[in-house]
Order: sequence, then structure tokens, then C-alpha cells
Amino acid sequence: MEAAQRFVLRATYVERGRLAMLSHLEVARTIERTIRRAGLPYAVSQGFSPHMKVAFGAALPVGVGSVCEIFDMQLTEYVAPERALASLQASCPPDLMVQSCAYIGPKEKAASVAFPISTYEVVLSRPIRRIEAPDSISVVRKRKEKVLVVADFLVSGFSPVEEGCPAAEHSRDCDRWRFSLEAKASGSLRPDALLRACLERMNARVFAGAETLRIVSITRVDQRSE
Repeated sequence: MEAAQRFVLRATYVERGRLAMLSHLEVARTIERTIRRAGLPYAVSQGFSPHMKVAFGAALPVGVGSVCEIFDMQLTEYVAPERALASLQASCPPDLMVQSCAYIGPKEKAASVAFPISTYEVVLSRPIRRIEAPDSISVVRKRKEKVLVVADFLVSGFSPVEEGCPAAEHSRDCDRWRFSLEAKASGSLRPDALLRACLERMNARVFAGAETLRIVSITRVDQRSE
């Protein structure tokens, strides 16, 4: 018997505002409800506990926003991408708005591993001249402390964003910075954990009476394979 044709539609969406405070599981459930409301012919898994065949990209830490999140949904029949996009946009909340839809081939990697490098933009409470990353960070996972070497994950140093564009060199203090982290098979370094460690070191050197440096927002602005 000929195998059924597999239609996998990859969608990109934003995660912002108050909805950036949702957990990855809560976001996944909201997207699934959006797909149902959109009336798309989604595929369902077999077995004792059937579920919608939808896969998500790398999880965001709670409180980190994004303009480039990804999910893949398997459909039982072909739907024109522009029609699917219109249906999804009419069904999803503004702060989880779907931006684009396109079919991917059978050889494409799953959304969770297709784009291991993420670029983030952070807005700080006041302008600074530079951000210095520590050599290592101690994190607690499943009640066990682990030391992560920052250089294993930080693709490049912190770059200032001046007038909306990253600048290789700058001559003034900036409150917006970009950096990229690579997720490894062995694990990953959370952007908020890295920034907290950076600011902790910098605040320790702040003169008495100076404003403490704080994170205003963190946003994932790009995901790529290399």
C-alpha cells in the first residue's frame, strides 16, 4: 500500500508582552488551540493517547520574548500556505501572532534541532560601554549544580546596537546589546542566566550611589543553523 503523503507546514510566530511570561508548555497548548480554531486538517498520532502532530523549536526561558519562534504541524491534506496563514492569524492572540507559513521537505531537520544558534537582544536599565562575560557559570538543574564554560556556548562577544543596527565598534555607552548562543547536544546556556551572571559581576564594581544595572527585556531576534 502506498504511504500517505506527508504535509509538514512550518510556521513562525512572535512571543511578546505578557505572553512572554508563559511557560513553554503553556505556549504549546495555546498554539494547539489556535490550530484547532483555525480549522486546519491537523494529523493525530496513533496509540493509547492520541495527540496533535505538532513540534516546537527550542524553548524560551520564561520572561524572554521572541520575534522568530517556530513550530511544525503535520497536516492530513494540502492547504495553501497563504490560506493556512490567514486562518491562523484570525485565530491566535496578538502576542503570539503567526508571521509566516511554508512547507518543508521530508529531509528537513525537526524544529527543535534545526536552528541551534539563537541571537538575543537585551535592553538594559542604563547605557554602558561594554559587557564582560565570565569564564564559567554555575547553574542548578534537577537539584544538581553544574558548571558551564561560557566559551562553549557564546558564539561571539556582546555587540552594541546603535541606531537599530549592530555596530562592530562604538564610541559611546549603549543600553541595547546583542549576543548569540549555541545549543549543544550536551545542553545549553540560558540567555537570562548568562546576563544575570554578567550584571552581577558588573554591579559588584559599581561605585556607591551609582544606579544598579538591571535587565529590562531580553528578546530572541534570530535563529539559524550556523
